[in-house]
Amino acid sequence: MSTILFLLQGEKIFYPAGRDISETTMIFDSIPVGPLSVNCYIVGCEATHAGIIIDPGGDVDLISKRVQKHGLTIGTIINTHGHFDHVGGNRQLLAASGGARLLIHHADAAMLAMVAHVATMYGMNGENSPSADDYLTDGMLITCGDLQLKVLHTPGHTQGGCCLYFEDQLKVITGDTLFADSIGRTDLPGGSHDRLLESIRSKLFTLPDNVIAYPGHGPSTTIGHEKRCNPYF
Repeated sequence: MSTILFLLQGEKIFYPAGRDISETTMIFDSIPVGPLSVNCYIVGCEATHAGIIIDPGGDVDLISKRVQKHGLTIGTIINTHGHFDHVGGNRQLLAASGGARLLIHHADAAMLAMVAHVATMYGMNGENSPSADDYLTDGMLITCGDLQLKVLHTPGHTQGGCCLYFEDQLKVITGDTLFADSIGRTDLPGGSHDRLLESIRSKLFTLPDNVIAYPGHGPSTTIGHEKRCNPYF
């Protein structure tokens, strides 16, 4: 985990010179949280201090301290999918953020009320999440200050799995859809191996090769590397 932290924590991305927002930087921070070490991502616009949290799977105190360190006001919390290890901190973080909205794809929304039950099936503790305030849809654009991300619906790991593409910064958060040299498991309810492969081919492998992919677990990779070397393709 130390390697992941070294690569991802506190990264700031500068926009190319000549853009209207060229003085803006993107805050991009990753913290492994919860019992299964989910990569929770904190994204912020340094110009406006607006922030988004993606997949707060637990360790809310740690996430909150990192948000405070960056001076961000969190307006949106996004779950890339509904599995308990990615949503376990929703309730506490929503309460701590004071007014943030919660987004997840409609196909996974029912999982938010099943966190505690599913966690106990794996011998772990979990807290049910509040309901979503709105739903992610394919192609949906979400702004965070001067930043913008595009939602890519990538079913297969779950029916509502989504990836989040920051086109200007050449970054995509892939949740449990695509990992470094691997893919998400498809043997859980709602999973489909064929559908997952098609999602990756049509939504992720069509991105530029130099886009960096940040998965829900483990180290980052690039789209180009996965197209060339991922053993599932």
